[in-house]
Amino acid sequence: MDLPTAPPVIEALHRRADGDLGYPTWLDQPNAGPLAEAFGERMAARYDWSPDISRVHAFSDVNQALQVMLHLWTRPGDGVALHTPAYHPFLGTMEVMQRPVRPIQAEPDGDSWRFTIPDLTGCRVLLLVNPHNPTGRVLTRAELEELAELAERHDLLVISDEIHADLTFAPHRHIPFATIAPHRTVTLTSATKAFNLGGIRCSVAHLGHEGVRKALEAQPPFLFGSTHLFGVEATVAAWRHGDAWLEEVRALLDRNRRAIAARLPATFGYRMPEATYLAWLHAGRAGMAEVVEREAKVMLSDGAAFGPGGEEYVRLNFATSETVLAEILDRLSRLA
Repeated sequence: MDLPTAPPVIEALHRRADGDLGYPTWLDQPNAGPLAEAFGERMAARYDWSPDISRVHAFSDVNQALQVMLHLWTRPGDGVALHTPAYHPFLGTMEVMQRPVRPIQAEPDGDSWRFTIPDLTGCRVLLLVNPHNPTGRVLTRAELEELAELAERHDLLVISDEIHADLTFAPHRHIPFATIAPHRTVTLTSATKAFNLGGIRCSVAHLGHEGVRKALEAQPPFLFGSTHLFGVEATVAAWRHGDAWLEEVRALLDRNRRAIAARLPATFGYRMPEATYLAWLHAGRAGMAEVVEREAKVMLSDGAAFGPGGEEYVRLNFATSETVLAEILDRLSRLA
């Protein structure tokens, strides 16, 4: 986000920097102690889910956690079902690890999106990104229950990336997949998206799936690295003390997503996201991100990087001030 950091996070980091930088008491705990506790408190308070925090493991970020789960539970050639278009680092992971993607394709549906589920025979994993990046869709309970039934039928591990959950706009409601299929689910999340902490490098994985949990615990404790003092301090401060800041940011993002609807020409096919700070825009043809950057000096993400269905789209990050967004929309409108 093009926004300042939450003051409670800055204050927590200053206190730690001014104090003890030696080994923390939780060094040998894979769940990083206070990190797991803060995660459990937040899930219970915001999402009516009381996870067993003994099943929480800390990682540097969600990408690393995903790669570890795939490494432990799958082999090259195992299929991974994934809602597409998809967060491009995940697609890169599948390519490098040789896990073929089975697309669950997004299709326009009025002012929102629907996903068409293919035959999942041959898949080993369902990688669920909810809220969805890049469309901003928040899956309903009925949709999640359908996915849970398919996961049961095909014996799938569900890796549920819920990193954008705190950026869900009312009346939509985020439902943790682990509340629907707890024994099949590994939940991945972090404070980095909602609290603008991308450089902090700290995330958690809740291992509801017994097989994955045992496979991870059978590994040497530091084989996959560990999180660090400042990452834990920042994340705990954000989750426990940052919600006043977060509500201000959510209000700004809500205004911004509505401003795009009001001011961007209809030719962009904008469907207001139900969560996230990302707008998925139909640019009309492939390669338009480069054109927009060259002619309008607005940097957008090229939809082609997001895989099937993304070729004619661009992604706009609208987590900025209303003044900057207004300038962005003016420049895009002149290109329409």
